[in-house]
Amino acid sequence: MEWRDDGIVVGIRSHGETSVILDLVTRQHGRHLGFVHGGRSRRLRPSLQPGNGVEAVWRSRVEHDLGTYTIEPRRMRASRAMETARGLHALNHLCGLARLLPEREPHPRLHDRLEMILEAVDDRAVTPLAIVFFELDLLTELGFGLDLSACVATGRNDDLAFVSPKSGRAVSRSAGEPYADRMLVLPAFLIDETAEVSPGDLVAAFRLAEYFLMRDVFVPRGLAMQTARHAYLRSLDATDEGGAA
Repeated sequence: MEWRDDGIVVGIRSHGETSVILDLVTRQHGRHLGFVHGGRSRRLRPSLQPGNGVEAVWRSRVEHDLGTYTIEPRRMRASRAMETARGLHALNHLCGLARLLPEREPHPRLHDRLEMILEAVDDRAVTPLAIVFFELDLLTELGFGLDLSACVATGRNDDLAFVSPKSGRAVSRSAGEPYADRMLVLPAFLIDETAEVSPGDLVAAFRLAEYFLMRDVFVPRGLAMQTARHAYLRSLDATDEGGAA
């Protein structure tokens, strides 16, 4: 068995004295693990850092074996992301989310979105929004997508202002206001790409995504939300380039 694909490094762990097990999100073959012989060497180690883009050739005698990777560097992004605390937190959070994907199931849309974000991971103007949409796309790809197309109570698609924490469906302002304290806020920009995004809208969007990530993904797996996510959100309020802890 052999295939070649573009991949993004999302994890790595040592195996023996010189090799590693590499965790890639590939475009056509999904999240896929494999041995890299000599992966801890001075030559290969810089290429195998989380966030880097590589061209990977995977080989195995049996389809379901772990197999081995031969790696060629393509996009060396890790060092740039690590220049600021904000970039590092974003990188760690995104790679952690990617490792939640089931193995060997293609998710080309997520791969492409992840690639796009990592190209500008410390861009304060666009990256926070891109991460929110990545989190919501991840929920969809895992089978827990939100339905923000129409009000769950009235069926109308105008003046949508809330999301039901029970159903994950949109709720109109008139239907939801009597229960506003039990609802999640639906920022307009999630359903209208022309809407302006205020700092409050961004906070509400992250809260919305976090609620369903915790309920449907993290808690069922016995996992806690990643500290890197909280650190990244704190860093968005920092005024210095070093970011916040």
